[in-house]
Amino acid sequence: MEQPASGAEPAGAAGGDAAEALDRPLPDGVRRRVVALVSDAFGGLTVSELPAQLRQYARFTPNRRSKFAGNAMAAALESDPLFRQRIGERIGQSQPELAAALGSGSAPAAADPVDVAAAAYVLRPPGWVKLVAAAGEEAQRADAERADEETRREVERLRAELVAARTQTRTETERLRAELEAARKEAESLQRKLRSAQSDIKRGEAALRRTRAESEAVRAEAAAQVSAAESETRRIRARLGEAESAVEASRRSTRESRSVEDMRLRLLLDTVLEAAQGLRRELALPPAASRPADTVDAVEPGRMSPKDIAARALSETDPALLDQLLALPQAHLVVDGYNVTKTGYPTMPLEKQRLRLLGGLAMLAAQTGAEMTCVFDGAELAAPVLLAPPRGVRVLFSKPGVTADELIRQLVRAEPAGRPLVVVSTDREVADGVARAGARPVASALLLKRLSRV
Repeated sequence: MEQPASGAEPAGAAGGDAAEALDRPLPDGVRRRVVALVSDAFGGLTVSELPAQLRQYARFTPNRRSKFAGNAMAAALESDPLFRQRIGERIGQSQPELAAALGSGSAPAAADPVDVAAAAYVLRPPGWVKLVAAAGEEAQRADAERADEETRREVERLRAELVAARTQTRTETERLRAELEAARKEAESLQRKLRSAQSDIKRGEAALRRTRAESEAVRAEAAAQVSAAESETRRIRARLGEAESAVEASRRSTRESRSVEDMRLRLLLDTVLEAAQGLRRELALPPAASRPADTVDAVEPGRMSPKDIAARALSETDPALLDQLLALPQAHLVVDGYNVTKTGYPTMPLEKQRLRLLGGLAMLAAQTGAEMTCVFDGAELAAPVLLAPPRGVRVLFSKPGVTADELIRQLVRAEPAGRPLVVVSTDREVADGVARAGARPVASALLLKRLSRV
């Protein structure tokens, strides 16, 4: 189909427009369909074939053109016959059957009236106004039917909601009635409880009044009894005073009579004592120096010394010898500390040597009960030794300039003669010196063996 020049319109189209015109606005459905047809055919035109007001929408998609250029396209379609003719040609190419049917003056029976009216509005065939009007009426009738259907469905929905609301209201009413009945019964129960509580309160108040009256009566009776008791107490006190006066008088009389008797007895006793002394002087009797028990031959306790222990059949290296020595009454064990530790465990540090020896002596003291003194040489100490002596063991350090051997000899000389004294040292000079002072020397190895059994 040949396109006319821009700005010109075929005479038939112009005559058709002059002969036929709409006397009312397009129905909304038809107008939307016209805009959709124009938007779809819009893309097949060049920019020069578009009216000036529509060229800015040339690159839009059909949906965006329908949304943003719908009014402009409808105005251009109405005012620009050439643009309308070009759009009609595009519709004829895309929908040839519908365009041919409209050109013959009839519409396909199966076609949508809205599509027929929109195509007729663009193509403007003879009788297009009637087609548009008929399509508008059909669309309005369809809208009315849809509205009626929607109204009917809405009415049905509202009826169903009304039935449900009535059912819910009836259920809620029954529930509220049940709750009201339960509340009424509970109120009646509470009223009964309240009346019962009021009755209990009244009975309690009556009992309280009776109790108060009884308390007042008891208080009055108690006051009377207290008054009577006070009177009786005063009377008893008066009688007690009289009795005390009588007792005191009796005591004075007794003391006077007793002093006379005591005087007589003392006189007789002095007479007997002086007579006995006179007899002793006259007879010249010597004082009694012995008793009968002194004539019995036996060993007296305390006469055994540490030297007597040595006469028994025990070896000098037997730990039982040390046990026998420490079993003597009031035995005192004096230990040359470093002499024992350097004999038994010389590789240990001095501090650990002291702790090990003192621990063993503490257990030995607990077993035997003997007094124990451990002497360490303190002449070479740079500072005092911080040491807590164990229980039952006396720990001594020699002063500067004094050896541990000399301190041991001082301890031995300080003991009274006859006390069992045992000195542990391997030093020959120490052993000989304490032996001359009356002590019993034993070797360090003997003590180490005994401590190994602790």
